[in-house]
Amino acid sequence: MALSWCLLLAMALFSGPGTIYALAPENEVTLHPTTWLSENRVTPVHLPKGHTRRLYFTLKKKADLLSVTVSPCAVPIEWSLAVRTLKDKPPKKTHWSSKKSMPEVWWRGSGREVRIYTYTGNAVDTYTGPAYAPASIYILRLKSNEQDTQVSAYLHEGPGPSGAFPELPSDPRVHTLGVGMTSVTLNWAPSSSVVIKDGHRPHHEYCVLVNHKHNYRNLCAAHEGIRKEIQSMQKRQRRDKQSKEIVWATLKDWWWRQPDALKDHESSTTDKFEDTGCVCRDIESVCTVSDLLPDTQYYFDVFIVDKVNGTSAAYTGTFTRTHEEARPAVTSLREGQVKWVTLTWDANSLQGDQFRFKPRGWQQNGLLTLHTCNGTSKVKVTVSSKGRTLTTQEVGHQLAQIWLQGAPSYLIQLQALDPGSSSTIPKGDSSKSKFCLKMQTSSAYHRRAVPVFPTTLQIKSFNKLRTCNSVTLAWMGTEERSLYCIYRRQIPLDSKHTSTDRCLDPESRPADERVLCKYFQELNPRRAVTTAVVSELEPGMLYVFDVYLMRRWGLPIKYHSKTVRTRSEC
Repeated sequence: MALSWCLLLAMALFSGPGTIYALAPENEVTLHPTTWLSENRVTPVHLPKGHTRRLYFTLKKKADLLSVTVSPCAVPIEWSLAVRTLKDKPPKKTHWSSKKSMPEVWWRGSGREVRIYTYTGNAVDTYTGPAYAPASIYILRLKSNEQDTQVSAYLHEGPGPSGAFPELPSDPRVHTLGVGMTSVTLNWAPSSSVVIKDGHRPHHEYCVLVNHKHNYRNLCAAHEGIRKEIQSMQKRQRRDKQSKEIVWATLKDWWWRQPDALKDHESSTTDKFEDTGCVCRDIESVCTVSDLLPDTQYYFDVFIVDKVNGTSAAYTGTFTRTHEEARPAVTSLREGQVKWVTLTWDANSLQGDQFRFKPRGWQQNGLLTLHTCNGTSKVKVTVSSKGRTLTTQEVGHQLAQIWLQGAPSYLIQLQALDPGSSSTIPKGDSSKSKFCLKMQTSSAYHRRAVPVFPTTLQIKSFNKLRTCNSVTLAWMGTEERSLYCIYRRQIPLDSKHTSTDRCLDPESRPADERVLCKYFQELNPRRAVTTAVVSELEPGMLYVFDVYLMRRWGLPIKYHSKTVRTRSEC
């Protein structure tokens, strides 16, 4: 006898679990943990991917109608409602093991199971129908095939609305009233749930969310989107080893006005209204969202939230694009044109004057020459082509040359820099912060680089060669053949301002001030010195001499003014 029992046990072990189940009665079921769906209470359910969760419930004797509401989160789910009816009511005392759960007791009895409703999707869905025989148990099956997710289920018995979920109006769409460069105004039809009674604030409020990606079907999906965005930012922080301030600033650009969302959220199974970063949270059906970026597309969602029951309903969201920034006018520059520009430093302005130049010739080379007319002012020059920045320079009191090469068209942007603590430009005086700048653009035919500057712009006078009616001057030239012009003007002996305005063009000076013009070229830069004798002067008088280097390309180069007094007696 003992040997027979051992053989039977060995056969059961080696045959696998299927043989053990086969030995059980045909109406035997596996022991599952039983989850009961309570009436008039939101039941959160966690759905592992690919696993079916079951919730059971029975109805009261007098209940003739039931409704089941299932609210998915961020991913589509499958859910079905079935009822198992019994021909005979099960006895109160059964002979089965006490380990059997109540649903298993119902399963052992004679009867049949009928599937009464099925839904697949990610929208909030409600089944409403009549109750079956009193001796019935209902089974709610939930399954997620894509990923782990959260679901909320709600049971209501009897006719009429449950009152647990906010009611949407007949037109649940969100409308756009106005769109600006940094703000958008929205409105929507009010919900009948938001009612002020006896002067008390209702427990329903609107919540408006904005993001860059897409509209959300429910508030739980918005929670998931915020949580994933935070996790993505945290991973990026660890990967790039950036500081927390940079990561939070980047996150704030994506999720506006959400200080609560920057906390470490755990997966929530209910719509926690306090945890969402609502840009508008009010009982009014209008909202203006500000602090947006220009020329950016945004998605707007409106939810009506029941703060007591922790439920919500979603309006049909909308999206729009903010207006782009007003672009400054772009002035075209002609070939060889000398352009006078008046710039004003403004701490609130990030854009300056813009110009466009198209060089001639197949080489597409050009020369940009700039010269500020204020000794303490500086300007930032940015040259770009087709959205790509080619060069950025700061131009001060010295004449600057910028070589343009390899592009059919150039965009030149001038921006005045902060005058700082300059004594000539008092702070807070906007009229003093204006200054002039002279610029010229020209096509550089057959050139490969910018023209060469003289090694020094000083003018030297020879005291031994100074007479009662003549003065001998010398200055440095370049190895290129260029034209030099000398100008003179007589000033009083007690004059304090002896220098000539450096932005004064030779063409703007009187014709009688021009003394002579001469060509000069010296291939050795160390010996590139030229002289000139200025005669027909008056004895004992004070003169200011200016030398201009006249160039084929670019603005004329003015040497520093030289003051010389002729001899009184010879």
